Amino acid sequence: MYLQKQAGQDVKKHAAVSFVLTPDGRQIAGYYTLSQYAVQLADVPEHIAKKLPRYPMVPATLIGRLAVSTVFRGQRLGETLLMDALHRILQHSREVALACAVVDAIDDAAIAFYRKYGFLALPGISRRLFLPIATIKELFA
Repeated sequence: MYLQKQAGQDVKKHAAVSFVLTPDGRQIAGYYTLSQYAVQLADVPEHIAKKLPRYPMVPATLIGRLAVSTVFRGQRLGETLLMDALHRILQHSREVALACAVVDAIDDAAIAFYRKYGFLALPGISRRLFLPIATIKELFA
């Protein structure tokens, strides 16, 4: 539904960019969006925050709407999409400063999925997780 009703508007308004995974150019297996974002430094756990600049807000990229079609579930496409998103974020970080990737997990299963890749909870913000750029760099080292 998001791709049909909202994605085009988000692109036109420069709110988000959509990335689609398709096996044949017609059927959508999964997708995600990327947007610029900022996190309040006070929301970041202290052991991470002390490594960041002391600005009230730190730059981030939001991975939004990461989803896999029910037809394609069980094929590890969620991992493929996430790694593609993180790779794009890492590349982007070489040109535009950012401290982390952020996701809003839809449910407990999504939280468990993101935690497998090192995402940490942002205390006080339900279901919001982040992954420091240093961890992203390690994933692709």
